[in-house]
Amino acid sequence: MSVAVKVCCIADVDEARWAVAAGASALGLVSAMPSGPGVISDDRVAEVAAAVRDAGVRTFLLTARTRAADIAAQHRHCGTTTLQLVDHVPLAELARLRELCPGVELVQVVHVTGEASLDEAHAAAPHVDALLLDSGNPALSVKQLGGTGRTHDWALSRRIRDAVFPRPLWLAGGLHAGNVADAVRRVAPHGVDLCNGVRHEGRLDPAKLGAFMQAVATA
Repeated sequence: MSVAVKVCCIADVDEARWAVAAGASALGLVSAMPSGPGVISDDRVAEVAAAVRDAGVRTFLLTARTRAADIAAQHRHCGTTTLQLVDHVPLAELARLRELCPGVELVQVVHVTGEASLDEAHAAAPHVDALLLDSGNPALSVKQLGGTGRTHDWALSRRIRDAVFPRPLWLAGGLHAGNVADAVRRVAPHGVDLCNGVRHEGRLDPAKLGAFMQAVATA
């Protein structure tokens, strides 16, 4: 099984090019969030997306917005290939977003916090192109919508994966070179996604990234 790798929290064009050279098939560009690492301005997102447009890599705009009109406006400015919806977006807004952004890939994040996450994923799956399972907690007073560095219950992740199959599913949350092979075996995701696990003092670390890519390749 070939597993796609998405390197998230890309800070600038240099990091984007390092990730592409290492074999990443997708880049995560983090816009304004209530918490978490890697946030860059929408102008910087647009700059990075433009710089790698001909590199054959997908660019994910991580957005915490939940209204279709607001998300579409942000997308028009940023020009990414994919919208990663890190907070819960109501189904009616997902339908409207399809109308406003035809041809743009939609990825709904589901934060795996318990059994209710299975129902959330099952409801969203028919309305998006893929799901991404992460370890945030949207119920906190200051929402955690990604970048926590925590793993979650991979057994529940596998149940979600099986419930939505063949809808592609990305796995995020605390992944690094030492655990990604086990995660791939247990969850069988379409792709894996990480931020903190390939960074040192906030910057992308080529050695950690290389080790991670090797671990995925041998999973």
